[in-house]
Amino acid sequence: MLTAAMAAQVTATAIVSTPLLLIPFLHLDQGLSLVASGGLAAAPTVGTLLTLVAWGAVVDRVGERISLTAGLLILVAGSAVALTGARADEATLLAAGFALCGVGASSSNSASGRLVVGWFPAERRGLAMGIRQTGLPLGVGLAALVVPGWADQRGIASVVGLCVGLAVVSTIFVGLTVVDPPRPRSSDPVAAANPYRGDVRLVRIHAASALLVIPQYVVWSFMLLWLIDRHGWSAAAAGALYAGSQVLGAAGRVGAGWWSDRVGDRLGPMRQVATAATVVMVALAAFDATPLAIAVMVVAAVVTVAPNGLAFTAVAEIAGPLWSGRAFGIQNTGQYLTAAAVPPLMGAVIQHAGYGWAFAGAAIFPLFAIALVPVATRR
Repeated sequence: MLTAAMAAQVTATAIVSTPLLLIPFLHLDQGLSLVASGGLAAAPTVGTLLTLVAWGAVVDRVGERISLTAGLLILVAGSAVALTGARADEATLLAAGFALCGVGASSSNSASGRLVVGWFPAERRGLAMGIRQTGLPLGVGLAALVVPGWADQRGIASVVGLCVGLAVVSTIFVGLTVVDPPRPRSSDPVAAANPYRGDVRLVRIHAASALLVIPQYVVWSFMLLWLIDRHGWSAAAAGALYAGSQVLGAAGRVGAGWWSDRVGDRLGPMRQVATAATVVMVALAAFDATPLAIAVMVVAAVVTVAPNGLAFTAVAEIAGPLWSGRAFGIQNTGQYLTAAAVPPLMGAVIQHAGYGWAFAGAAIFPLFAIALVPVATRR
């Protein structure tokens, strides 16, 4: 079940990350402005954002297997639309296809998380969720290994064709393997109780997570361009370092989950990681133009992704099995709402003020998140 959850998450993340990784090709080779290329990169995020809560409700009602399979089928359809747009050189159709991919990808955010929470006991859940959460950096890393080089040598249509194939294979695998975990009956008054009523912990975690995703998406969106444009790296070398940093980020998520299991708390480690994110983004701004900035950027790629699994696990444990799908949907909506704004807005900051100012601005948000994280998971 963990493997199936990972397959769905890696596939969805790799495909919706593809337009993000096309920014250097579109901006430097085709002359598209950073604001416009950032808008294309945000298209999948918009599609995801609009449907997260709806997918959460679907998962709560019909279960994980149907939701994951349906979402992946939509991912296949969206990739096919994007391929048509790429072949016809229609940017609007390309963006619409990737927006539809975002709709399909949003199913994996709730369904794969519930699959892991449902099949793993509390004392191993943090580690298991940390492993599941590696699907995000590993998906981005997979895309980073392929997209820059393929786009440079074979064009955008070839890259999107790979997305179609990946989505088809993953859909077949997940549809054949996923089994829904056991869960309490909806008639159980304790399990069915609204976890948001009279309890602000979930709202605070949602708000903190939305702030923490900003430095993460600054790094994800502009690391590749920063290496090529600011430090003169080739597209292949920049893509390799980008992919390597995503692998390290995946390891960081696993480590954070293991740490939370050992201490029996998700939120204390989350606050400490938020503190580290503030420090590393300030350091990145300070050393932006120096060779040391490369190492700091890799550290930033690891630290800024670490809180996600901790927050997800805490949300699931507070919300309970009958509400966790909707709670995941609300959690992700806040994150994707801020994430959708990062590429165009930070692209404008970089274009007019430089990378250093963008990195410094991103450091402010985890600082506020520290105060928002609740003291403990339990009431």
